[in-house]
Amino acid sequence: QVQLVESGGGLVAAGGSLRLSCAASGRFLSTYDVLWYRQAPGKEREFVARIYSSGGTTLYADSVKGRFTISRDNAKNTIYLQINSLRPEDTAIYYCNARRLPYSANNYWGPGTQVTVSS
Repeated sequence: QVQLVESGGGLVAAGGSLRLSCAASGRFLSTYDVLWYRQAPGKEREFVARIYSSGGTTLYADSVKGRFTISRDNAKNTIYLQINSLRPEDTAIYYCNARRLPYSANNYWGPGTQVTVSS
């Protein structure tokens, strides 16, 4: 079992920055791919960024490329999402997800952290 807890969300003005954290307990995150998703009011949950367990390769949604950076600190068992140049449309609950094969048995979610961007 992996327990995930997100933090770092809040209210920020457009153009500002936040760093979200996803802290894990129970297992070492270094063996998991970790993804960030977000869900805005009235919309479906959408993929934001992914960092792979091997080599640290990253992947981003087109809407956040160049503004968001995902990184991991294995010593702290924590994944970060640095969010710059925030826009009102980035307002959402941000969730982290840890997964590894087989996904049916190794797929964990945190409760989320709210990010609100004022215009």
